[in-house]
Amino acid sequence: MAFFSSIASAKDILMAFGQNIPPYVFEKHDKGIEIDIISAALAFKGHTLKPLYFPLARIPIAFRNNQVDAIMGDMGVDLKASGGFYANPAVIYDNVFISLKSKNISITQPSDLDLLHVVSFQGAEKRYPKWLNKVAKEDRLFSISNQFTQVKLLHLGRYEVVLSDRYIFRYFAKRMKLLNVLTIDEVDEHNFTTATPEDYRPVFRDEKIRDDFNLGLKKLKESGEFQKIYDNYMIL
Repeated sequence: MAFFSSIASAKDILMAFGQNIPPYVFEKHDKGIEIDIISAALAFKGHTLKPLYFPLARIPIAFRNNQVDAIMGDMGVDLKASGGFYANPAVIYDNVFISLKSKNISITQPSDLDLLHVVSFQGAEKRYPKWLNKVAKEDRLFSISNQFTQVKLLHLGRYEVVLSDRYIFRYFAKRMKLLNVLTIDEVDEHNFTTATPEDYRPVFRDEKIRDDFNLGLKKLKESGEFQKIYDNYMIL
């Protein structure tokens, strides 16, 4: 009876993700670290993930407009008043400044970015105003959504610094090496902030589904499957 009750309560979950964020989200294949982890966590209670893809800024709008049952994160918009139930984070994007080791750049305070040209994801200056307001005001901050291009331009010397999640950068650097696009130089990763788990919490419309997800995520970590998913994408 318990088995049939579980089957009856299982649901398809329409969930909004950002468009193509390798290795976390591969839109074309409905795969990636983040998608695989969330899918496996939901499957623990029989639910099926159905990903939908939006520009990052439209993700909270899709939730408010009832286009989806859940979203990968609120993008800085508090959705509790819109019926959102916040889950534990499936992944945490760990943003760092990255420079070529050969440039011998040290970044420990915002003034260290003076005169440097920085390439980043869109809206980075809003998330890190202390570090990037001056860079943006002086037109030294460039937003490039294609992160393969970010890695390539850093190695070509077009920019001195990339602001990126460390796993995204490493993934594309390895891809570039495998494709023999150009010689890959050693890089330095400069930690400048502590990742805040609250910034990366999925949001669900159904409290029960949120609870099922949290339980499944806990079981994934306990079993070691969580780390296996990461390793599957990072060991190329």
